[in-house]
Amino acid sequence: MSDSGITMTSSRPYLVRALNEWILDNDCTPYIVVDAGVQGVQVPTEHVANGQIVLNISSGAVRGLVIGNGALEFSARFGGVPMQVFIPLQAVMAIYAKENGEGMVFGSEPGFPDPEGDGEKTSSRRADDRPSGRPTLKVVK
Repeated sequence: MSDSGITMTSSRPYLVRALNEWILDNDCTPYIVVDAGVQGVQVPTEHVANGQIVLNISSGAVRGLVIGNGALEFSARFGGVPMQVFIPLQAVMAIYAKENGEGMVFGSEPGFPDPEGDGEKTSSRRADDRPSGRPTLKVVK
């Protein structure tokens, strides 16, 4: 491809919206894995484990889900306590179907900080810095 000087926006919001719709169309439950350490993330901290939180974003679990180009937000109850959840999309590490694990794990995108928040760009990483093997998702209940 030629370098036309066009700067593309992040593909993550489009992929999250599409995968959410695909999971729902297949009568499955969409779950997201969120890096709770990313600046701006507003989630119930008592449910964060190892710096991450797994959230059910199905219509039965949340109200007013909006997946915008910059953030994902909704209201939900956690232990009976209502909360407004706000997640910048760079903090979404994965989206998958609870029933079968089908979905996508997101890496970093050129020009955007890593989900881990270290600010390193994909283009500056060496191939031997990447984990080996297939990515795996673990359902946390």
